[in-house]
Amino acid sequence: MRKEASAILLGYLTNQMELVEDILKEIHVTKPSKRAETTHLAYLLHNLYCSVEDIFQEIAKTFENKGEDTAKYHRELLKRMNTDIPGIRPKLLSSESYHTLDELRGFRHIFRHAYDYELDQERVNSLKQKIIVKWDYIKKDMHSFMSFLQDTLRDSEDSVQM
Repeated sequence: MRKEASAILLGYLTNQMELVEDILKEIHVTKPSKRAETTHLAYLLHNLYCSVEDIFQEIAKTFENKGEDTAKYHRELLKRMNTDIPGIRPKLLSSESYHTLDELRGFRHIFRHAYDYELDQERVNSLKQKIIVKWDYIKKDMHSFMSFLQDTLRDSEDSVQM
């Protein structure tokens, strides 16, 4: 991979992770006790997944030169992030992170496409709690991948200096 592509992706991931952390902070303080608050929390959970998925899309474009839009696009993109591609890139997500994000992906789909669906306050709050508890796994995976990019940049600098 070219040095420039690694640097651009690393910068993008750094900025996007700041956005993700801001959304997560708001999720932490949102306590759904009424329908409007439950809807707001659902919106935040939806936005959290979408912002993480944007990271996945950039990684896929950078490393795999893929960005196709198919009926199973969201599921397949998440699966690719849980796949090590030898000689190209390590997997981004551990199994723990993958399963947590897959549940959030499923929720995002329902939230986005079920217009007559009544949000269940307990289920939305349960997903919130799961995300809060499991977020450290996801964050660790993201930082590990960012370290991989930093190593790639260092390696390309070392090879230029030799």
